[in-house]
Amino acid sequence: MSKCKLIRGGVCAAKGFRAAGVAAEIKYKGRNDVALIVADEPCAVAALFTTNKVAAAPVVYDRDVVRGGRAQAILANSGCANACTGEQGMRDARLSALVTAGELGIDPKHVLVASTGVIGRPLPMDRLLDGMRLAKTALGRTAAHGLAAEKAVMTTDTRPKEACATVTIGGKKVTVGGMSKGSGMIEPNMATMLGFLTTDAAVSPAMLKRALLRAVARSFNRLVVDGDESTNDSVFLMASGKAGNSQIVRAGADFESFCAALEAVCVSLAKQMAADGEGATKFVTVTVRGAKTEKDAERAARAVAKSPLAKTSWFGRDPNWGRVLAAVGYSGADVVDCEAEVFYDSVWAFRRGEVADAAQLKRLAAVLRKDSFEVVVDLHLGSASCSIYTCDLSLDYVHINADYTT
Repeated sequence: MSKCKLIRGGVCAAKGFRAAGVAAEIKYKGRNDVALIVADEPCAVAALFTTNKVAAAPVVYDRDVVRGGRAQAILANSGCANACTGEQGMRDARLSALVTAGELGIDPKHVLVASTGVIGRPLPMDRLLDGMRLAKTALGRTAAHGLAAEKAVMTTDTRPKEACATVTIGGKKVTVGGMSKGSGMIEPNMATMLGFLTTDAAVSPAMLKRALLRAVARSFNRLVVDGDESTNDSVFLMASGKAGNSQIVRAGADFESFCAALEAVCVSLAKQMAADGEGATKFVTVTVRGAKTEKDAERAARAVAKSPLAKTSWFGRDPNWGRVLAAVGYSGADVVDCEAEVFYDSVWAFRRGEVADAAQLKRLAAVLRKDSFEVVVDLHLGSASCSIYTCDLSLDYVHINADYTT
């Protein structure tokens, strides 16, 4: 299996894709809010969507599109989620895809749509479609074009999130690029996020879906900011085949190489979203090791990562290991408290019944002053482990969400 390499880039890094982002005043003036990603030709596509039973119109529409296994364009907007908008919302989703197809001269069945923003408000269709037409004229293949598209899907994000990886498959250089948005209402399955992934690898739709399922399970589904799941969560992956490798149609070394590159991009994006959680001041990786089973490890790590008490202690730079161990205890995982250990980075806070003294607490306080650290819980009951990416919970998180719709 060829090793992958993370490099700078986004959705335009892979061969065969163009992108643009423009300002259409969907909600704010002078801010990019309509994005367009277009493949040169129809290509293989896979996607995963929210498991929320209250699903936005774009999600319902896209589920039908991706069943065909082919796509060529994605129209996305921020500022309005087009969720809980009834039949009008579905009509707007269909119309936006139809008009986009007409403008691009492609099959309407190959157009996907995505929206993010405030729930319960209808799309301003005139502004959206005008923005789409403007984006069409601005399409390009440079990194700047990809970045403009990324900025167009940001809501409460404070910075763009892009990632890119390369790998050699069958003697050909294959590229996977991606961008995502998301900083609040984040907790699996997936997050309150939109993710857009492109690759020039030749991969069948079936294997593309298989690779995406694996990558999302190890990245976006291990991301927690606040424990809420959105109505619009979507991750799209399009494969142009322009790299020239023999099409991947079955499991094997080529498939594993592709999966490694895809996972590297998704993990990078997930970490960027955790670090940019609403009001976040710290990026925290929660790792549980020594669990009896992988399920136990994930349960325990996820409970710590979404615990408001643990998250506020990180914001306050308080090494309150009791909150960490308590979350493990109610997670459903097997735990024996006198056998467990809690570390902040490599500094222990609780060690098989031994509690940190004043000198040890000073060392712990130094760790919590950092912008990024790892909370490690070793259960000493087995060999399974799991890491979840998260952040602290600050006063700004309350302010951002208290004023979101007003």
